[in-house]
Amino acid sequence: MIRKRPNDWSINRHQRWSQCINLRSLKQIHASLITKGFNSDASALSELIFKAAIEIPGTLSYAHQLFDRISQLDTFMWNTIIRGSAQSQNSLKSILRYTQMAKRGIEPDSFTFPFVLKACTKLCWRRMGFGIQGKALKMGFIGNSYLRNTLIYFHANCGDLSVASELFDDSSKRDVVPWSALTSGYAKRGELDVARRYFDEMPVKDLISWNVMITGECEKALEMFEKMKNAGERPDEVTMLSLLNACADLGDLQVGIKIHWSLSVMVSSGFNVLLGNALIDMYAKCGSIGRALAVFGEMGEKDVSTWNSMIGGLAFHGHAEESINLFTEMQKSKVRPNEITFAGALVACSHAGKVNEGRQYFKLMRDGYNIQSNIRHYGCIVDMLWAIG
Repeated sequence: MIRKRPNDWSINRHQRWSQCINLRSLKQIHASLITKGFNSDASALSELIFKAAIEIPGTLSYAHQLFDRISQLDTFMWNTIIRGSAQSQNSLKSILRYTQMAKRGIEPDSFTFPFVLKACTKLCWRRMGFGIQGKALKMGFIGNSYLRNTLIYFHANCGDLSVASELFDDSSKRDVVPWSALTSGYAKRGELDVARRYFDEMPVKDLISWNVMITGECEKALEMFEKMKNAGERPDEVTMLSLLNACADLGDLQVGIKIHWSLSVMVSSGFNVLLGNALIDMYAKCGSIGRALAVFGEMGEKDVSTWNSMIGGLAFHGHAEESINLFTEMQKSKVRPNEITFAGALVACSHAGKVNEGRQYFKLMRDGYNIQSNIRHYGCIVDMLWAIG
């Protein structure tokens, strides 16, 4: 009796996939599949598509190329390419693949619908989403808890809160996703009382829900933050940005200083641009220009919003000369000023009575940077001219 020797691919299968971490190794495994005669093996091809579409960053295009060359596509492969596309920057490809699947007469399953619904959510394609819901209902999948939760998330994010609430009320199994979706949906629409009701009733509150309530309830943001910490939830960057915005709106400098200190403990390697900008904006709006300048000086990377916040903050708090000097410094940097930058510079010129400089900046804005003037710019020019009679 001749014993069939097992193929090297089968023996080292797990090891090969664990070593597949980038496009190069993915192509090597694909080549190995071809040379060893596994190019028509459904299981191996499914694993290959899954790796390219889901697990390895930046290989989705290669997954689509592989997918188009497979003659016998099963539902798992369709779901994988739809799912990977839905998670990508180009979610439209997910819907196109779903449409292609339908045209070929391939029946979707309970996993297909949630994947393509996530793409509809990102694109806010309400009509398409309703169509998918109808198809799922017709096929008897509407009772699937994963699908129902995805539908709630879709409707809540696309503004159909009454539909989302109805689906939620009819659900027997609710995880954190639908709770968070409804909390966020109502908060975005300004119905904070309803959002708070859903939030309070949540059996388990996740970070997203806490952030939604902190962002939505400006006056109660600090109170919510304390409750969040007491619940053992660790804040993230979104939390801190929301708190800084709340402090800026309320003009609460002392709390802002405490949040700055908390951020310094959380981030030991220096603040990124978003956090730095939020701190500058908060300090400037609270009238603490010295602290705003200190944060500005410590920032390694600055974008146009960084410069705008500092130039505007100095101008509005009576530091016109410093604001103009900073605008001059910005022009020497690689950051291009925009219409907000020039509004701040013109305010500084108006406060300092520098009419000639103001006129030069107005001309530079239009002729040098091709920026269209607006009512704020004209208002600054009128103020300057009014001041000199």
